[in-house]
Amino acid sequence: MQFHHHGYVSADPRIQPAAGTGIDRPTEVPDEVDVLIVGSGPAGMLLAAQLSQYPDVTTRLIEKREGRLVLGQADGIQPRSVETFQAFGFAERIVAEAYNIGWMNFWGPDPADPTRIVRRSRTADYAYDISEFPHLIVNQARVLDYFAEAAAHGPGRIAPDYGVEFLGLTVPGDDALPVDVRLRDATGAERTVRARYVVGCDGARSRVRAEIGRVHVGDISQHAWGVMDVLVETDFPDWRIKCAINAEAGNILHIPREGGYLSRVYVDLGAVAADDDHRVRQTPIEEIIRRANEILHPYTLDVQKVAWHSVYEVGHRVTDGFDDAHGTDRAPRVFLTGDACHTHSAKAGQGMNVSMQDGFNLGWKLGSVLTGLSPASLLSTYGTERRPVAQQLIDFDKEWSSLMARKPEEISDPGDLATYYLATAEFPSGFMTQYEPGTGVVARDAHQELATGFPLGKRFKSAPVTLAADGNVVHLGHHAKADGRWRIYAFADAAGLAPGSALTRFAEWLGAAPDSPVRRYTPADADVDAVFDVKAIVQGGYDEVDVTSVPEIFRPESGPLGLMDWEKVFAAAPTRWNETDIFDARGLSRGGVVVVVRADQYVAHILPLDATDALAAFFDRWMLPQR
Repeated sequence: MQFHHHGYVSADPRIQPAAGTGIDRPTEVPDEVDVLIVGSGPAGMLLAAQLSQYPDVTTRLIEKREGRLVLGQADGIQPRSVETFQAFGFAERIVAEAYNIGWMNFWGPDPADPTRIVRRSRTADYAYDISEFPHLIVNQARVLDYFAEAAAHGPGRIAPDYGVEFLGLTVPGDDALPVDVRLRDATGAERTVRARYVVGCDGARSRVRAEIGRVHVGDISQHAWGVMDVLVETDFPDWRIKCAINAEAGNILHIPREGGYLSRVYVDLGAVAADDDHRVRQTPIEEIIRRANEILHPYTLDVQKVAWHSVYEVGHRVTDGFDDAHGTDRAPRVFLTGDACHTHSAKAGQGMNVSMQDGFNLGWKLGSVLTGLSPASLLSTYGTERRPVAQQLIDFDKEWSSLMARKPEEISDPGDLATYYLATAEFPSGFMTQYEPGTGVVARDAHQELATGFPLGKRFKSAPVTLAADGNVVHLGHHAKADGRWRIYAFADAAGLAPGSALTRFAEWLGAAPDSPVRRYTPADADVDAVFDVKAIVQGGYDEVDVTSVPEIFRPESGPLGLMDWEKVFAAAPTRWNETDIFDARGLSRGGVVVVVRADQYVAHILPLDATDALAAFFDRWMLPQR
């Protein structure tokens, strides 16, 4: 963590100085705002935390509840989400309080007595095989708390406006005019607020979605599940391990919760009649507990306390569009995120995770447009990038839900559920998302062969490197905070930072040439790295680099005191504390390569060090000149 560059800081450095709209922030929602976020779910709170990094943008988040969420329904946190938490500065703290899924065990009927269940396999969880981050279980309410803290501690000082209900909106035909949004406060008084952009994060029954004429497309399967968070006494030996249980009496997905005692149990309630008309949702908790005991035979659950329970029918729906543009060429003004645009079962642990990535994708784009760094056309890429992801999620969840709901006689291979769980691990972990070149902010002409371990359109997969200034080992990707900046990683050829090397020539162009994106798109009164965070990674050892003599773009002056930033140059050579060479680990060309990464951590371009024209052309599409 870097701080003190604005002067000495003695308090919590995570609390950034208030700026712009964060200074004397009005108590009431102003009559005019830049962004109005409707709903304080995972997407809405992440979006607020991201936009808090843009203090010149007036952002308000309204929530009809009177206060914070006390008990959230979602609880599964995939490694990609923990990676995102790292960017917002709270990964370590939430990992400490969460339940870490280390294993998933699979139970089925005992061949000797099918009325009893036995453990069929012990399976290590997939998280650490594909990421440096774990697979967690933690209450959604706590996730929202952490994002609320990040939003409140950002320069924009964003906090939810509780007790404010969204009533409706009107989008004018003239794009120069704001959207009229009708609200009702806790006193019952109604008023109209004008917003440049509105984001509907208001759940599966989204009123914002209805107002812009978007509809959910899909169906509800004729199968119901009861779910309960419970404190129990039990003789089931795997009660503190995630388990998939298949029995003659039905199925259970059991997930231990944070804190060492609480567990979540998804209980199969069986097929639902076509004329049920949702009556299954009235199933009492006593019946869910009875079914759970029947499935777990010969083991028993003695439920001491029920913290929360519900009944749901599995639904798989994707909204027909994620904004109000409806296929026209005009830039969208109203957006949908999370359950407002995709709903599915809870058993794959995807709802909260995918919703947060919706917010991450949209947040930096709104910030860039509203601060004049990017054209409004950038906002059209939100829907084109995120809707295919939602459809992939629905397709995956249908298959996973079907596998989970099978009867024993429908299973030919008792190990196939465990096999599917591990074989598809990269998808539920959040790492299969890949934005297609040409459909979003991803280059068409990238040189993938120069960086095979950084797939174009996928998130930037971090690896350990050594900080040249002090010899400490750090994860390169962990330096990328959710501050809205682009990352340009320049991986050196064998000549490194020697005078006249490919990397040095690239650095000199980037720092001084008129067509350099740093020179062209960084405001004249801003720090040189305010828009582009440029980092160099050399192939040799950290002790071979004199940071004070590297090109200026790799040692920029920062803050009002003009202090040199010592944390832009890294070394790849293995050391006593780091056996990984990032060039080998990520398939990087020893001839050098530039990897461009978006503010939401996705790889946008891959180029040779001398492809400066192509780099300039890429940013010319997505950025507006500032000088």
